[in-house]
Amino acid sequence: MTGAAVYRGMDRATLDRQYSPSTTVPSLQAYLDDYRRISADARRRHPVRAGLAYGPHPAELLDYFPATGRSDAPLLVFVHGGNWQALGRAESAFAVPALLAAGAAVAVVEYGLAPDTPLEAMAGMVRRSVAWLLRHADALGFAPDRLHLCGTSAGAHLAAMALLPHPDDGPDTSGRIAGAVLLSGIYDLEPVQLSYVNDALRLDGAGARRNSPLLRLPPRLPPLVVARGDNETEEYVRQHEQMVAALRARAAVTEVVAERRDHFDLPYDLGVRGTGLGDAVLAQLGLAEQPGAEEQLEPEEATA
Repeated sequence: MTGAAVYRGMDRATLDRQYSPSTTVPSLQAYLDDYRRISADARRRHPVRAGLAYGPHPAELLDYFPATGRSDAPLLVFVHGGNWQALGRAESAFAVPALLAAGAAVAVVEYGLAPDTPLEAMAGMVRRSVAWLLRHADALGFAPDRLHLCGTSAGAHLAAMALLPHPDDGPDTSGRIAGAVLLSGIYDLEPVQLSYVNDALRLDGAGARRNSPLLRLPPRLPPLVVARGDNETEEYVRQHEQMVAALRARAAVTEVVAERRDHFDLPYDLGVRGTGLGDAVLAQLGLAEQPGAEEQLEPEEATA
């Protein structure tokens, strides 16, 4: 190392690489283009109630995809990633077709982004989306006791924050979520606060601790699927392993390490039967034994 160590023997440049998951893939833009293309196709091919306001902020919008022909369906609420600074609803409906085919309803949540939106406020927005969906469960057509929260990357962090009681912002949703799916998440923000990501988040040490779900886990939690790809940076692997270890004493945990998946293509497997992640998520949703043909991504769509 050429610079002074700032965290676990890593200098700033190394830490920045560790918290830049795009360093593990040939092209981040190819994934982002794929997300948007598949999401647009999902909106063309499936009924959707788009742009539903779940709170007062202009970014507090969600898209709701109803399950076909049933009012007792489980709901998977998807919270996108993007280092708390990028992406939105437009790029985040790519898992909808497989989940609908399996019998779930899906809500895709947008939230405010850094640097304009503080991290506590983002977490509050995700909580408000959950509370709003539960209030409108009958009108939307899903079972309110079957709401499952799913997040990837930064979205996994925000989903984990929604599981905590006594929140700093937004309603307490900790006892209202039937299960959660956490993909390639960050759960301890101390190293994030010391990396380039904090240029946008602007956390101090106290803020990093306050927004670290790993440090605030309650004694009991709902069932969780915690997953990562086998192609992640060492720090994302460490964060995953620490979170899984901490959760096992508190909840029924299904851990998935997906072969030949990375930080960006792992979410393609949500709802896809025959994949480790898809099977685990469908089991948690109570759809593991549901018969019928599944609509899955074409191979070229799943390997951008």
